[in-house]
Amino acid sequence: MKLSCAILDDYQNIALSMADWSAVSEKVEVFSLTQHVNNEDELVTLISHCQIVVLMRERTPFPRKLFARLPKLQCLVTSGMRNASIDLAAASEYRVTVCGTRSLSEPPVEITWALILGLARNIVEESCSLRNKGPWQNSIGKDLYKKRLGLFGLGKIGMKVASIGLAFGMDVVAYSQNLTKEKTDTVGVKLAESKEELLQSSDFVSIHLVLSERTLGWIGENELGLMKPSAYLINTARAPIVDQSALIKALQQKWIAGAGLDVFEEEPLPQDHPFRTLPNVLATPHLGYVTESNYQTYYKEIVENVRAFLSDSPIRKLE
Repeated sequence: MKLSCAILDDYQNIALSMADWSAVSEKVEVFSLTQHVNNEDELVTLISHCQIVVLMRERTPFPRKLFARLPKLQCLVTSGMRNASIDLAAASEYRVTVCGTRSLSEPPVEITWALILGLARNIVEESCSLRNKGPWQNSIGKDLYKKRLGLFGLGKIGMKVASIGLAFGMDVVAYSQNLTKEKTDTVGVKLAESKEELLQSSDFVSIHLVLSERTLGWIGENELGLMKPSAYLINTARAPIVDQSALIKALQQKWIAGAGLDVFEEEPLPQDHPFRTLPNVLATPHLGYVTESNYQTYYKEIVENVRAFLSDSPIRKLE
């Protein structure tokens, strides 16, 4: 009898075509759910018979209580080698093997710059005006050249964002609690003296930190109040790094010029959420990792992970 494998949150309905699943088809029956299931009872009903479950990033959390309700679950596979929404301790206790995949750094870099450029040049507003036969040239864009780009975090993604900023002729500075001048010198950017100095001096602030206890609420009301009224905040990392209530207040009261957001505390974003309607927000539905190259990488390695699990030799384990 074949094992059952559920692929969750396959929004674009492409999971079964992005990789060759024939490598496991003799032993596994694979199906995908294209709609996000927010209700835990409904989710359990849909996947309680499954021995294998595939997650796309952090779209569906896997807390302890969910592991307890899925006694047949043996293997959980997530795209990416880090997934904060999985309770790994609970997975170990319930003897569920958790595996991950590589994730490319270029796609989130590109969405970061899409948001920066979209905000700076009023791309959405001007495009909609053109399509709707509105005013011809309705705004004046903000320059990037000689403006300051402040980066929180200078890891794989932050470094690539920095290099593009330098190519635009921007003055690029970076800061994180463990960042050193030796590291910033290798990238060709400046090390900000403090979080506060970066916020006060930057025209564009972009976040590229890992979410942790230390970075939770890293930017709150006090920090947003330090930013220039003409500055923009970009977050393509994790929503809880920024206090969401404080950000809404800052945008409503125009403490800052605007925000470019690709991540949210609740996804999909509720229909009545202010981020859907605030005029100084450019928001995208967590598209940072959603590209052909990343999906091909994810699903190819997901199939490899399932095949290895079936052979009792799991690979890319998360512990």
